[in-house]
Amino acid sequence: MSTVQKIAKNTSLMFIAQIMTYGLGFFITMYTAQYLGAEGFGILSLALSITAIFGIIGDMGLGTLMVREVARDKTTSNKYISNIALIKVVLSLLMFTLIVLTVNIIGYSKLVSTVIYLITISVVINAFGGVLTAIFQASERMEYLSGSTILNSVLMFLGTMIGIYYKLDILFFASLYIIANSLVLVYIIIVYIKKFDLPKIEIDTKFWKPTIKEAWPFGITSLSGMLYTYIDSIMLSIMQGNEVVGWYSAAYRLMLITLFIPNAINTAVFPVMSRFYNSSRDSLTLIYERYFKYMLIIGIPMGFGTTLLSDKIILLIFGQGYTQSIPALQILIWTMVFTFIGAAFVQLLQSINKQLIITKISMLCVVINIILNLILIPKFSFIGASFATLITEIVLVGYVLLISYKLGYGISHETVLKNLSKVLVATAVMSISIWYFRSLSLFPLLFIGILIYFISLYLVKGVDEEDIFLIKEILNKN
Repeated sequence: MSTVQKIAKNTSLMFIAQIMTYGLGFFITMYTAQYLGAEGFGILSLALSITAIFGIIGDMGLGTLMVREVARDKTTSNKYISNIALIKVVLSLLMFTLIVLTVNIIGYSKLVSTVIYLITISVVINAFGGVLTAIFQASERMEYLSGSTILNSVLMFLGTMIGIYYKLDILFFASLYIIANSLVLVYIIIVYIKKFDLPKIEIDTKFWKPTIKEAWPFGITSLSGMLYTYIDSIMLSIMQGNEVVGWYSAAYRLMLITLFIPNAINTAVFPVMSRFYNSSRDSLTLIYERYFKYMLIIGIPMGFGTTLLSDKIILLIFGQGYTQSIPALQILIWTMVFTFIGAAFVQLLQSINKQLIITKISMLCVVINIILNLILIPKFSFIGASFATLITEIVLVGYVLLISYKLGYGISHETVLKNLSKVLVATAVMSISIWYFRSLSLFPLLFIGILIYFISLYLVKGVDEEDIFLIKEILNKN
């Protein structure tokens, strides 16, 4: 199997997993938001935001480092498993302590605090599962990683339906994360033992310091990303209340669903790009250039389409109680457009051992985001938080692109403009068609918009000979 075919296979597996995960996540979010109402949904979203931020401390980039290093040398897997599992015990205790301190300093109610603590436990469980799933990814065995992802989503969906059917309270919905993550951890352990054998214990405390030193930039980058992704929900809860968090989170979670596309690709290409950095600069260039192009093709029409259809999307999914979320979605979706545009270069810098650069950029963006939220939330509430998120992402992506070009990994301006112009033409045709048929319901509009977009893209030759070659290579079974 060629490298292109292997990437295609693993990307396809992750796409299937991500589509199922985000598809089920869509219904979980919809039913949970409708059942709990804006207030209850705001509490649950707040808890998920806080634990997402502090959850990075439980990993501190060790998972990403494992993927990169084991992908380059499979013989190191036992050493990484043994030592990183122990390191995570210490980090998890630190994480839990910091969450307890934060909750008490802010002064959340007993109910809110309990929900936060329950979800924190689930994050700890998930952190230990990540030790073995990092080996799955490094070994490019995405079918096992996909299986764990799908299982988690199915369990969460079934649990949500049970909670709604039996009219259970918010504490059940928080406990559901513990139940699902525990069962997934059991699945991961069983798969690892069957497919990779029992890991040999190779504890080496001298290995800890250099490993943590190498991993922490990944961790700080993730922490910074989580901070400017979720700090707005925490600040909104303090300044505006949980109901406002609920309105904001409804739009925000819909926006995050679109991340399944770059997430699936990142998971598949990261170990490959890490290997190519050492072995083939031309192959590495091909991957990130094509990745960038395909994100343009998907991201830009997604932004325009969602902006035009945001009212239909919010009302269909959440109902009249969330009409305030419509303008937030129109703003936040453009955050994802810029995320798509920068995805290839963020992954590139991590693959070529430049993670410290991403760390510095992310830390700068955290400061920018907090300052913007402090200025905008008191004046414009969650709409201000939406703009703060968008502006922060624009700064981050712009900085990443600038650094990539300075390091000699840029894409020619002529190529970018050529691809961008074709995408914009096709997007304009799509947008006009959506506006013309606006009286139709959401799903027919989506079908018409997508169909017209890809027909237009084909007519303006947005797909070139190299794309066709890659498609043929992927489909070639020999």
